[in-house]
Amino acid sequence: MPTRRQLADALRVLSMDAIEKAKSGHPGAPLGMADMAEALWRHGFRHNPNNPQWIDRDRFVLSNGHASMLLYALLHLTGYALSIQDIRDFRQLGSKTPGHPEFGVTPGVDATTGPLGQGLAMACGMALAERLLANTFNRPDFPLIDHYTYCFCGDGCLMEGVTQEACSLAGTWRLGKLIVYYDANGISIDGKIDAWFTEDTTKRFEAMQWQVIGPIDGHNPEALDAALLAAKKDTQRPSLIVCQTHIGFGSNKEDSETSHGAPLGEESIALAKAQYGWEDPPFVIPASIQEAWDAKEAGATLEKAWNELFARYSQAYPDSAKELTRRMRGDLPETFDECCQHLLTTMLAKTDSLATRKHSQACLEAFTACMPELIGGSADLSGSVGTMTRHTETFDPVQGHGNYLYYGVREFGMSCIMNGLALHKGFIPYAGTFLSFADQAKNALRLAAMMQTHCIWVFTHDSIGVGEDGPTHQPIEQIASLRIIPGMEVWRPCDGPETALAWQCALTHTGPTSLILSRQGLPALPRDPETTAHIAKGGYILRDCQGDPQLLLIATGSEVALALEAADVLAKEGILVRVVSMPCVERFEKQNSAWRDFVLPPSVRARVAIEAGSPSYWYRYVGLDGAILGMDTFGCSGKAKDLRKHFGFTVDHVVSEALALLR
Repeated sequence: MPTRRQLADALRVLSMDAIEKAKSGHPGAPLGMADMAEALWRHGFRHNPNNPQWIDRDRFVLSNGHASMLLYALLHLTGYALSIQDIRDFRQLGSKTPGHPEFGVTPGVDATTGPLGQGLAMACGMALAERLLANTFNRPDFPLIDHYTYCFCGDGCLMEGVTQEACSLAGTWRLGKLIVYYDANGISIDGKIDAWFTEDTTKRFEAMQWQVIGPIDGHNPEALDAALLAAKKDTQRPSLIVCQTHIGFGSNKEDSETSHGAPLGEESIALAKAQYGWEDPPFVIPASIQEAWDAKEAGATLEKAWNELFARYSQAYPDSAKELTRRMRGDLPETFDECCQHLLTTMLAKTDSLATRKHSQACLEAFTACMPELIGGSADLSGSVGTMTRHTETFDPVQGHGNYLYYGVREFGMSCIMNGLALHKGFIPYAGTFLSFADQAKNALRLAAMMQTHCIWVFTHDSIGVGEDGPTHQPIEQIASLRIIPGMEVWRPCDGPETALAWQCALTHTGPTSLILSRQGLPALPRDPETTAHIAKGGYILRDCQGDPQLLLIATGSEVALALEAADVLAKEGILVRVVSMPCVERFEKQNSAWRDFVLPPSVRARVAIEAGSPSYWYRYVGLDGAILGMDTFGCSGKAKDLRKHFGFTVDHVVSEALALLR
């Protein structure tokens, strides 16, 4: 039987060999964390390599994602569908072993990581999901949901502010089944961290109500085993296991930043393998070590026992079993379509002027009543962004139930936790803040789009319509920056029906959605069944003219009513005007060319796009011959109506721009 050090060394040599072959990668962390990985994955980690989607498996997040080869080596050796050829193809185009872990690319990878700190923050969301589902579905003698969330992180992760945001909440929420291994090697890219990272991490985490274990020798298997047992004994607090390790362990670049982000080189690898007593050629793992690592049989046994438990549970609690299965599959409730139709009918009947944030709250009133998988929240703005409803219950950390989260002033941490909730499955998270603060969450939104997590961001106070709060709170470039994220759907509705359809599309979309909503009241617009039916296409003709149009007015959100008013004036001058509402350009772009050309005829070159934000995105629709009425400066503090006049969002200005194009 191989020793535990030999089993850890197998992770090291696979990592070194793959990085050397790729001539690219980060060998230092895999060499330093291999003993930690062996201790967890062979002595505590519950998983089934035959089924990476087993509901009650433990979750694992490699927050310091540059150490990806450590994770790939673990997945390969334990029996996931990751071959030795996949290991050899590390960092190659189209391989299952990309430079940083990518969810949906590599079987067994639970989250895309690499931007430091976000993995740990997402792990907090996963642990919260486990606790909430356990509270909802477990019954006496039926511990159906009973797994841990583990995370590896490094010094760099704990320097990032997002980990402070998320870990503070994890302590407050008593996520006792979250266990984090901190690879405290004291080295980052620039060298020894004692020149820029000197706080007492132990005291910081203790202040956040975490159990801190260690420091321990991160290369000592017995110390690592004892630490894991101690972590599991404390069910009320998340645990941080501080592991003192040597980056580049066993190489001639040990304890040096030179081992961090570049291949070790053939000579250094040979010296390291000699230090380990490893005599096999590159990418060859002795059969005895392969056998000791293989977890397929043990994993199948674990899942079989769970399946038997679930079968008995299904007989005793058939409705709960059916509901859990539905939620984990991501299927919508049977009543969803009926709920959507009733909501739309209600919105069409409204005649008063309301902010779209108010319409959004009305939508949530309907959906939170029929969708228990919805879990809401806000970054300290619940009343302003309308994310609480009569059907939401504030999460109780003591009892472990509730479907509404007070995130505090933590936009980045909130968004990462939402990603973690969605990745775990069983929930559709939504949360709100002001649109101007989307920048503070931007990298989490980017990862959401990359992973296609089903998350919904409610961004209100969407323009200079914010008024007196001034330019710091008046978003200008944010809508455009969200639209250029691949895979993100961005909706800016103009009234109640568009808001209802925006929410319906967000709930049926398989990826992330940003809802852009007004603070100020917007008029209820006249509609017929045909225009209403076309809202979900993202762009449609809201009002047409008799005959072929001479001019197209394209608008979103609060500017749609302005376009309609301007069209009335232009029509009196005999100009044939078509008004196009474009609440979601991503949806519009997914339509076939016949629809896009029907709405925006290529022959009509006179076009004016109107949106109280950065104009840059709209050139794709107005071309060189058109005009854009947007914002190319920051806003000002003043009354909203005065600002709209000051910046040219008036009927007279729209008419003037249109006439100039037609001359």
